[in-house]
Amino acid sequence: MHHPKTTFTSLAAACTLIAACGETPAEQEADRMEDQVEMEADQNAYAASNEEAALGMTEEELLNADLVTADGTDLGDIEAVRRDAAGAVTGLVIELEDTDPDRWVEVPMDGLTARPDGDDMDVQTGMSAEDLSALPDAEMGAMNSPV
Repeated sequence: MHHPKTTFTSLAAACTLIAACGETPAEQEADRMEDQVEMEADQNAYAASNEEAALGMTEEELLNADLVTADGTDLGDIEAVRRDAAGAVTGLVIELEDTDPDRWVEVPMDGLTARPDGDDMDVQTGMSAEDLSALPDAEMGAMNSPV
């Protein structure tokens, strides 16, 4: 019997190789980076279990949420939770909506609120798509700090 994480990682790598056919080197690098970010985020969410991370949500709930405006417009997907050395959530790494190649920015927690979306939750910001686009690219080398 295979360990679920090993199987998942192998499956993700195979999918990346298949998807890479016909893509430019920049697109392949963006895909590789996205796979790495998602894998690290999933591992950290699993380690955090059901503990509240921020905004009354667990880390897993945050990773399943979208970043939206007050009117519910989708601005991007939450890809990772940033923490300080003490484990407190300091920001969210967002994959911006409609960018090619993919682009990630870090949004600080100040001004973010939880917003119900049916049975799920999203994270609401007062920032616009233009505000998010003006943020610098997120540092992708050190995704999450200790949980």
